[in-house]
Amino acid sequence: MRFSRELARASLLAALATVSLNSQAAPDEIQVYTEEMDEPGDFGLELHVNYVPKGRREATYDGEMASNHRLQVTPEFSYGISKTLEAGLYLPVAMSTDGNLYGNGVRLRLKYIAPRADGDHFFWGLNGEFGSSARRVSESALTLEFRPIMGYRDENWLVSFNPILDADLSTNVSRKPNFEPGLKVTHRVGEGKHAGFEYYGEYGPVGHLLQGDERTHYLYGVMDIDLHGFDINFGIGRGFRSAEDQWVAKAIIAFPLN
Repeated sequence: MRFSRELARASLLAALATVSLNSQAAPDEIQVYTEEMDEPGDFGLELHVNYVPKGRREATYDGEMASNHRLQVTPEFSYGISKTLEAGLYLPVAMSTDGNLYGNGVRLRLKYIAPRADGDHFFWGLNGEFGSSARRVSESALTLEFRPIMGYRDENWLVSFNPILDADLSTNVSRKPNFEPGLKVTHRVGEGKHAGFEYYGEYGPVGHLLQGDERTHYLYGVMDIDLHGFDINFGIGRGFRSAEDQWVAKAIIAFPLN
């Protein structure tokens, strides 16, 4: 469709225009949410894996695990509550440069996707997430996230935008919510294969957004592959100029449990 081609082209130009300066350490989950959910009564399992081959070598606060050569593996368990609701549980684990494994907390989420008529290509919803984090990866022990989900999907194109609000809840840090947008655009390149990009940014506190040259940006080239029932997302990301993590490799593997 001409509309979807123009929307994808505009999204790509917008992402390229914003990619600029410094970037913070990669999180344990690097994903733009879409309308995909488990069917009611079905369980799901995704494995989120990311590795920083070239990142920050020094901690930015006492007790933090530096990101350079850090491997993060996060199993995500999900359950379809209804046609519109899905619950999820994350158990993030990280391996540091000394070869030791560390549990980094637990997070719970609830995802809502609005009902759609047959043939409707547009989707929207909301994901809410609450969790506890180890000091190795966060100065705040408790965090809260609200993630609006809006997008478009047809047989060739997927465009999804997540204007995320993320807040720390502990008393030792600022509780002002931060604006962290995510954008995904992919195009069908073969049977069961889509290629495109994902963009992630950190723009600072809502109401006091950072100046353009102070914002954090990552841009990933990604592939989505359906392989014998396994859904695989793979990407290579680049932080720009003074990025804390200059390169990040990430993968998400969805296992066929049902």
